[in-house]
Order: sequence, then structure tokens, then C-alpha cells
Amino acid sequence: MALDIRPLVNGVAVAPQMALDDFAAIQAAGYRTIINNRPDGEDPGQPTAADAAARAQALGLAYIHQPVTSATLGAEVAAAFAGAVAASPGPVLAHCRSGTRCTILWALAEAKAGTHSIDEILRISRSAGYDITAHRPLLDRQR
Repeated sequence: MALDIRPLVNGVAVAPQMALDDFAAIQAAGYRTIINNRPDGEDPGQPTAADAAARAQALGLAYIHQPVTSATLGAEVAAAFAGAVAASPGPVLAHCRSGTRCTILWALAEAKAGTHSIDEILRISRSAGYDITAHRPLLDRQR
């Protein structure tokens, strides 16, 4: 599986699941923090958070495991995600199975912060390859 980094805004990018072997390329690309939004065991063969944390640490990368599922996706976890991004050395690369959950977390945090209009958040997401239009009502409630 090839590394597929998709920038959202300056300093924040998302990606689908990465292999441990990808971490050196992530470091070489200049990322300083990895946020893992996948629960352990979501898919067979996915690296555990502990293994990923050890690999990141060995490369001098900060690593945050913030598991999110569709059932827990909402304002509270988006606020925690925003806090993790703000407190971490950047640039930050967040990943989940496809990158969609990370994009939604970013979008919810941006909507709450009022940094971008909802239309702009949706445009940025689409330009990264994630159509999260179905989540517009949730984004609107963040305002």
C-alpha cells in the first residue's frame, strides 16, 4: 500500500492507514506528529497503536492515539482532536482507515473555531478527496 498523504490546511494533513514502514517517509516529508484515529483491531493486520507509537518514537515523531468510531464521532472528540493538533509539534498527519474520520474531525474543529465558513470547509475536504457533504448538519451545529 502506497503512502497517500492529503493536505487539508497548512500544517494538517490526513491519510488512510499507513504501514509502520511508511513512518520514515512521513518523517522525511517533514511531519513531526502522527495522530492515529483508529481503534486497535479495527481491521486484521493493522498495526497496533503500541507498535506505531514505538516506531514513531524511534524516529523522533510525536504520536497520539485517539481512537474514534462512527458512534463516537462528534463535537467532544473533535475538540480533543483540535487540542491535540494545537498542542503538538507540526506539521501533523492524522490517519484512520480511509482518512475520512480524520477529515470529519478536522472539519468539526474548524467549524467550531469559525476559522473557515462551512462551505470553505467542505471545499477543502473535497479538494483532498473527501466529500463530507452528508455531515453538513453536524458542521452547522458547531457554529
